[in-house]
Amino acid sequence: MMKVAFVLLFAAYAYGCGTPSHQPLMSRVVNGEEARPHSWPWQISLQYLTSSGYSHNCGGTLLSPNWVLTAGHCIGPTYRVVLGKHDLTKEEGYEQIRSVEKIVVHPNFNFDCPACGNDIAMIKLASPADLNDKVQASCVPQSGEIAPNNDPCYVTGWGRISTYGPGAPKLQQALLPVVSHDICARRDWWGSTVKTTMVCAGGDIRSGCKGDSGGPLNCKGAGGKWYVQGITSFGSGLGCNTIKKPTVFTRTSSFTDWIADTMLQY
Repeated sequence: MMKVAFVLLFAAYAYGCGTPSHQPLMSRVVNGEEARPHSWPWQISLQYLTSSGYSHNCGGTLLSPNWVLTAGHCIGPTYRVVLGKHDLTKEEGYEQIRSVEKIVVHPNFNFDCPACGNDIAMIKLASPADLNDKVQASCVPQSGEIAPNNDPCYVTGWGRISTYGPGAPKLQQALLPVVSHDICARRDWWGSTVKTTMVCAGGDIRSGCKGDSGGPLNCKGAGGKWYVQGITSFGSGLGCNTIKKPTVFTRTSSFTDWIADTMLQY
């Protein structure tokens, strides 16, 4: 526990965390809206190489200049990490592009069954990010911390704006209140599919969608700082906006020790 506290506190105090220079818009929208540019400065775009260039695949969260947190099911070949982006359709002049030095997927993650749990991975950048007003780190919650029911958190990403629709060209945000495990595990919700190492949020007409995977569930915590309480993992096969089927996130606080151990080991 001392080792974990040291690693994460060092990252927080050395580089700062969870305090964006450009404050997010806190409107209580229905489906989602374009985010204020650079108000979620830890949001990254994980991109893979295609025949026509690099394409957005998943989101992720910058935890320190060298480390990004994402979902295990997002990992594949030929990736790069883009920081400081808002509009994916054009060069904006202040984005930072980093190649990947090391990818560490949780050893108990099953690529054939992301909903089985442990859907988490860490990416070490080949060179550290330059922290500025557009690129900053999110805070990591303490081990075992539980976001309360109805906590007004936000999902962010460039995922599809509807179940079968196109991906969003500009970074989107949507208010997703946390759904407690007791509620989310009810038979008419997610039932036994949702584990205690997961956190549910939404469950009405607001949700994450394909392309948001790996990105953060942003929740305000102590001192008004933003914490990555969840990593976007999976949703309902019935569609991105399904009643009683909230978006399911890997609960970051269930893996705080593993995150710190990974940062120390590599």
